Amino acid sequence: MSDQLSLLRERMKSSGADAALVTNLTNIAWLTGFTGSSAFVIVTPTDGVFISDSRYAQQAAEQVQNLPVEIYASPVTAAEKVAEEVKRLGAARLHFEAETMTFASLSSFQQKLNGVEMHPVEELVSPLRLVKSESEILRIRDACALADACYQHVLRMIQPGVSELDIAIDIEFFFRRHGAKPAFDVIAVSGERSSRPHGTPSEKKLQPGEFVTLDFGACLNGYNSDLTRTPILGPASDRHREIYEAVLEAQLRALDAMKPGVACKEIDRISRDSLAKHDLAKFFGHGLGHGLGRLVHDYGALNATSKQVLEPGQVWTVEPGVYIQGFGGVRIEDDVLMTDDGIELLTHAPKELTVL
Repeated sequence: MSDQLSLLRERMKSSGADAALVTNLTNIAWLTGFTGSSAFVIVTPTDGVFISDSRYAQQAAEQVQNLPVEIYASPVTAAEKVAEEVKRLGAARLHFEAETMTFASLSSFQQKLNGVEMHPVEELVSPLRLVKSESEILRIRDACALADACYQHVLRMIQPGVSELDIAIDIEFFFRRHGAKPAFDVIAVSGERSSRPHGTPSEKKLQPGEFVTLDFGACLNGYNSDLTRTPILGPASDRHREIYEAVLEAQLRALDAMKPGVACKEIDRISRDSLAKHDLAKFFGHGLGHGLGRLVHDYGALNATSKQVLEPGQVWTVEPGVYIQGFGGVRIEDDVLMTDDGIELLTHAPKELTVL
């Protein structure tokens, strides 16, 4: 985790901050390895401290190895402990994460931090997570392998009379049985309901001649995968095949275009242009993909307004979809690692048209 602290310190050099206060728990986990629900990190150019409350004294001692650990307990408040440590570190100008500091928390800190300038900074830490370390990539690989295995496992349930909810429960149980947990609420929708990109599994039972969209991921050792496949419970109509092949073509074109130095918004455009050739772009309303790592929707976006550029070490989802109300929808999603000359697929579940 010392590399992460070094990256943050480099970023702080250009901002003129004496110290940075990190309150986003995902960023804290990335900086220190701590996975609890209450913590603060203060980083200076040469020093720093991890702060949590007494509930996490033992956990912090086990997980946090790169910073000294300070624990507070009632009646001491978080603001009082943070103020104590800021003053001990001699910081007169404190930058904090604008996205996660509430107004109430800021007011509380300001009352205790008399004489310390507090400045909100957007994207103070999160952009640093965009390029993954080798250890992070290994953990994402493991999560992706588990998602691939889950897809092969759950295919046996794609048959008439099985409910969407039963499929979703089976996916969640598979992950928990293998030492992971679902990275997000499982999406399992069929027939006309598959036109809902984030549809909630229901008691609806699968019927012949329906798309079945399965979107799920594993959270394993703090890192996530995100996989979508859309098999068809046969028979498949010509319309089913036409839509499916168009979505697959859009994804393959996008994947082929992903090279270092290419703007993320350009990859999104390529996928939409591909669907437009089939008069289907109007049914694709969300972005092409997002960053993947400690969060499922991690920092970074593959969409029309993205400001990011592809670089080696980034991990992205690539997930074009077509959703036609009253008919159904298709989404095909893979997780990919940017390399020096292109991409490496991290998910390998079959994505050719599967008719069951």
